[in-house]
Amino acid sequence: METEQKQIVERLEAATSLLERTLNWLEERQGALSGEVERISGTVEQSRRETELAEKLAVAERELSELKASAAAVVGNPMRRTLPAATSEMLAKHGIGDSPVNVRTLDAALNGLSLEQRIAVKTQLQRAGAIA
Repeated sequence: METEQKQIVERLEAATSLLERTLNWLEERQGALSGEVERISGTVEQSRRETELAEKLAVAERELSELKASAAAVVGNPMRRTLPAATSEMLAKHGIGDSPVNVRTLDAALNGLSLEQRIAVKTQLQRAGAIA
């Protein structure tokens, strides 16, 4: 999407520079003929392809804003996630319930596990939203 915008901007810049060169040439030519240039104006018409791209860009920006709004709603109201049974049982043995877990209490409960197992349990708890 950004590359399409950059391409459109580059094309417009190229057209602008071409128009400026043409204007300078006309000013020189007119100056040589009469010595004074009135006013020269030009417009750049959008091609059909550029119009289509602009419409697609507008649709994509609208969809992006809708997705951002829905993502914000999901963050504000997260869905319930559950832990694997083995993780829940291990935490229950150490007196850690379903409420948010204090990190220090969790570290004490996971003391007997290997580093990889501790990381896995913390990752599961984080995905479930149980780590405070």
